[in-house]
Amino acid sequence: MRLSAFRVSALALALAPSLALASEEGENKAGVLPTIEQGVVPMIVAFLVFAVVFAVLATKVWPTITKGLDERARKITEEIEAAENARKQAKDALEQYQQSLNQARAEAQKMIEQARTQQVALAAELKAKADVELGQMRERAMRDIEAAKRAAITEMYTQQSNLATAVASKILRRELNPGDQAALVQESLRELTSAHN
Repeated sequence: MRLSAFRVSALALALAPSLALASEEGENKAGVLPTIEQGVVPMIVAFLVFAVVFAVLATKVWPTITKGLDERARKITEEIEAAENARKQAKDALEQYQQSLNQARAEAQKMIEQARTQQVALAAELKAKADVELGQMRERAMRDIEAAKRAAITEMYTQQSNLATAVASKILRRELNPGDQAALVQESLRELTSAHN
């Protein structure tokens, strides 16, 4: 239908000069300015051509153009809405990412604080254990020193009493029996202990 309307308008445009020439041959030759009778036929033909072209444009071309423009406007609107939705989704995703990142940072900080607390508690526990062990070692060392001191004193008094016994027996010219010697050692130890205390 669009093609036939186009053919009609093209035919009308092609016939317009022929009709104008035919009307000019039938009438007198015109001068520089045509007369009213000479201008009526071209005017009617031009009006008919305009009406046909306007009708074709109004019924076929403009609705198609309008439809295409409306479709394009609808697509642009849809694309704008899609872009707005995508922007909103990206904004929401960014906010969610920021929240997740802040939460992860808070958890990491909490874990670091827990590790520090555990480290301080462990260090305090190890120090307390070390202090206890050190105290026990000191006490053992003091007991060992005291035992060694007593053993040395006892050994020294034993040797002194043996020496004193030997000297005394030479002086007295008699020999002391083991009981006398033990009594002499015990008595000397008591005197030494009382002198040191």
